[in-house]
Amino acid sequence: MASILDLLNSDIGKTLISGASQQLGQDKAKTTSAMSAALPLILGAMKNNAKTPEGAAGLLSALGNEKHGGGILDNLGSILGGGGIDDSVMQDGAGILGHVFGGKEQNVASALSKSNGIDMGSAMNILKVAAPVLMGFLGKQSRQQGVSDQNGIGNLLGGMLGSGGGQKEQSMVERLLDSDGDGSIIDDVAGMLLGGGGAKKKSGLGGLLGGLFGKR
Repeated sequence: MASILDLLNSDIGKTLISGASQQLGQDKAKTTSAMSAALPLILGAMKNNAKTPEGAAGLLSALGNEKHGGGILDNLGSILGGGGIDDSVMQDGAGILGHVFGGKEQNVASALSKSNGIDMGSAMNILKVAAPVLMGFLGKQSRQQGVSDQNGIGNLLGGMLGSGGGQKEQSMVERLLDSDGDGSIIDDVAGMLLGGGGAKKKSGLGGLLGGLFGKR
């Protein structure tokens, strides 16, 4: 099963990072770091939402839209290689983030900004670029695997978070997203990225990102 590492280490991932860095005028290393944090956070939030029948149905419906069929993956070079990122891609990204993070995506962008040394606008734009690409990747995978129900989408998201199918990283992401068990991921995301939740939470994020991306 394809994982988040497969996406980041693929030609698509390299195009995504280099193109976003160029278009947003950001240092490539900072863009890589921010993108590497943004993708698993979006995935983890999707997985959290898909735990309910309503959330799973909503995600499956969005993935079934032809817009998220994977075509963006084939056109990524032109989307990120021209004079600016296509407005329709950014608008789609904004809509996806609004659904995934329940309208609190500004909090996540703020956390990414402070933890990666980039301005707030760039952090939000990285999230907006990452979301449609991720949806295209998930849409393509869901079609190939015939995903059609809550269990199927949960397994697909879990496999991607599991770094090649392993459960350790998946479990760490789940703890990261809702460490206090209150069902709300936003404060936990911000707290862990910013280190506001104490040493235990900072250690969790460091282990997560080290485990997912330190092998590159």
